[in-house]
Amino acid sequence: MKLLHIIATMDPASGGPCQGIRNSNPEILRLGINREVVSLDDPNAPFIGSDDFVIHALGPSKGLWQYAPKLKPWLMANLARFDAVVINGLWIYPSYAGWKAMKELKRIAKKNRGVNVPRFFVMPHGMLDPYFQRAPDRKFKAVRNWLYWKIFERKVVNDADGLLFTCEKELELARQTFSNYNPKREFNVGYGILPPPVYSEVMNQEFIKKCPEVADKSYLIFLSRIHPKKGVDLLIKAYAVVVNECLRQNKPYPLLVIAGPGIKSAFGLSIQKLVASYPELKHQVFFPGMLTGAAKWGALYKSEAFILPSHQENFGIAVVEALACGKPVLITDQVNIYKEVEQGKGGIIGNDKLDGIFDILTTWVNLPQAEQEQMGKFAIEVYLNKFQIGPASVAFKDAISI
Repeated sequence: MKLLHIIATMDPASGGPCQGIRNSNPEILRLGINREVVSLDDPNAPFIGSDDFVIHALGPSKGLWQYAPKLKPWLMANLARFDAVVINGLWIYPSYAGWKAMKELKRIAKKNRGVNVPRFFVMPHGMLDPYFQRAPDRKFKAVRNWLYWKIFERKVVNDADGLLFTCEKELELARQTFSNYNPKREFNVGYGILPPPVYSEVMNQEFIKKCPEVADKSYLIFLSRIHPKKGVDLLIKAYAVVVNECLRQNKPYPLLVIAGPGIKSAFGLSIQKLVASYPELKHQVFFPGMLTGAAKWGALYKSEAFILPSHQENFGIAVVEALACGKPVLITDQVNIYKEVEQGKGGIIGNDKLDGIFDILTTWVNLPQAEQEQMGKFAIEVYLNKFQIGPASVAFKDAISI
């Protein structure tokens, strides 16, 4: 089977969908699927050419809609080569261009029966979550998305042969957001990751190069984009209270590592100012930037636990990576896989308000070491039972083979 992914970017710093494609590729190949990707990246971007599948980089794109004039002509010239096409994400030009090209190809095929028309799927990756229409800081974007939906995005969704979701919660939430949501079929194909590499001391050494302040010390690791959606501001505020409580009671507490892209953004700079406003957090919170490869795995393996106090998280690949490393995950009930974690006792769950994040942290620091270690063992079981790449890839193949 030949498969094409249409996606805005394959930049590793963007995480999410592009990381999912990379994670699944070895298993997808084993299942007999040869995939290609068409993206709006600059063809001279440093990550182009480093993967074991072809990326057709047709950017750079222009404007907020990410218009790229080369995309639709390329699709019209190449769609017929594939058995299935998956549009990854919504609200920007790639989804519209993919839908428009498919409509035109179907019209051509009616006149010429020798033209192949691939199966057409949309993988929203959480972009149909009602959060994006309700969040107070997204009022303009919510109106924009509503207009897009009315004009063409609902056609992208409803004309597809099926919608592919990463978990049951995402599928359920997608039904709550817009009227005239009538997809032909919905598939919970799941999501997963390959087993992490076995720990080696080299991993720790690579991480310590990035964050020498935590060498031989206990710490919690936040590993995601530094973005308002991720709840980083509330994490800092809650952590400051916990540190004060522990100092008052003369109790030990973990340091906090906030790793990920976005530290130099306006929000990232505001987070650093927020940390600096708490004298008690001096030498307690560290920002090593984006971690990849051995440094990322070293950060996870040597941490006490992983924390992600997100206001909305479609799946959370980093959450699953932490589980696979045997690390308890401290997450909110806005991370769509929280039920799987909760049922498997692989972490601590709270709400995405300040009090909820404070409760998560307080519960963790007060947990006896033996119970923390047991939770780590449960974390691995959650990964093995729910998030291995094999079953997810089989479900994906079955869905796009209809």
